[in-house]
Amino acid sequence: MNKTLKLLIQTGEGYHLEFKESVDKSFIEEVCAFANAAGGKIILGVSDGGKVKGIQTGNRFISKIQDIINQLEPKLDIKISTHDNLVVIDIPEGREKPYGCSKGFFIRIGPNSQKLKRNEIVSFFQKEGRIRFDELENAKADIKKDFNESAFTHFLQISSITPTIEKNFLLRNLDCISGNGRLTNAGVLFFTESTEFLILQATIVCVLYKGTKKLNILDKKDFSGDIIKNIEDAVMFIKRHTNLEYKIEKLRREEIPDIPEPALREAVINSVCHRDYFEKGAHVVIEIFDDRIEISNPGGLPSGLSPEDFGKKSVVRNPIIASLLNRANYIERIGTGINRIKQSIKEHGRVDVEFFYNTFFTVIFRKKDYPDKKVTEKVTEKVTEKVTENQKKIIKNIDINPHITTRELSGIIGISDRKIKENIKKLKDKGMLIRIGPARGGHWTVADNSDDG
Repeated sequence: MNKTLKLLIQTGEGYHLEFKESVDKSFIEEVCAFANAAGGKIILGVSDGGKVKGIQTGNRFISKIQDIINQLEPKLDIKISTHDNLVVIDIPEGREKPYGCSKGFFIRIGPNSQKLKRNEIVSFFQKEGRIRFDELENAKADIKKDFNESAFTHFLQISSITPTIEKNFLLRNLDCISGNGRLTNAGVLFFTESTEFLILQATIVCVLYKGTKKLNILDKKDFSGDIIKNIEDAVMFIKRHTNLEYKIEKLRREEIPDIPEPALREAVINSVCHRDYFEKGAHVVIEIFDDRIEISNPGGLPSGLSPEDFGKKSVVRNPIIASLLNRANYIERIGTGINRIKQSIKEHGRVDVEFFYNTFFTVIFRKKDYPDKKVTEKVTEKVTEKVTENQKKIIKNIDINPHITTRELSGIIGISDRKIKENIKKLKDKGMLIRIGPARGGHWTVADNSDDG
């Protein structure tokens, strides 16, 4: 037995490691669970307590193990190796989740494997992108009553599609009606006059605040028309409530907005295109403050896109929506939006942009020359004296998403759940965080006198 294997056995069972004395009835469940989680190893010939008992390692036995593994659907390349009197099964994280076996779907939860219940299976399929919201039929929509001819005609015009093509044929090829002749969710989003009762979560909420805090609302609008109209209405709301500077050189007058319009449009389009529409309790929210604009949508990075690949690679959560926006020339090339925002901001030179992603995806445009900058700097200095860098990050992320979990904060900041809880308690004791609601079901909010800088 090699040194690495000895150390693994001494470490004991965990999220990535399982011991089995033999190939029992639950063996395939463990394989399935590891494939659906982050991968792991099963060591055969070791008791739950870590005692090495050994097991046969002949070719016939290895073939038996391979036959059991082949029950996994879809197939997965799993490595089987022998080490003296032990067999090690090395299961990688599957790239075609979810994986199932004859006993159902299983996933690794801590050091144990757990069978998924019906609703958990549905959520898992949604999370992994195996069920796509925009492809599904909308049970509420009646194509005869709800279909908006003017929205359809406008889409054909901006997409340069000839209107002579038979409507139902075209809608079916655009994936906007199903084989049953019913509107899909994509069809509802693009071609109904109002989504308010058909897809409630599709509403875009725009809010103008006085100052830099979420206290005094000066203007608020909810947009629940078709997706193209919503984008245009949201952009107009922002333009109406932001400033223009006029620069005159020679005989030409140049208009310079607070925030460059190409970056704003791209952020709004991305928010409706890439949001998680399965999250029914949250909207795209656009908030305008004196010093910044925040655009947030439910759904962090889609499954399959790592933080390291953000802005470099593209994984589309809603492919039909993205395709239709591309046809309408609202998206130049799928996956290039973040870089276009960054480039527009760089050319403008008067704002900074930040991206945050956990359960929500948020873009923040901050004005560099905000008049109260000196006051903000003084507040920041005070806060810096009181809190650590990790505590400042906690305040910032809670301010963006009050319902963020301890585990999500831990993943973003890179410290343990226990350390997150300790820091939150310290911030509470200092009066910088306030608990809203009970321990279970409530959330934290940043106190009005707190500022993360």
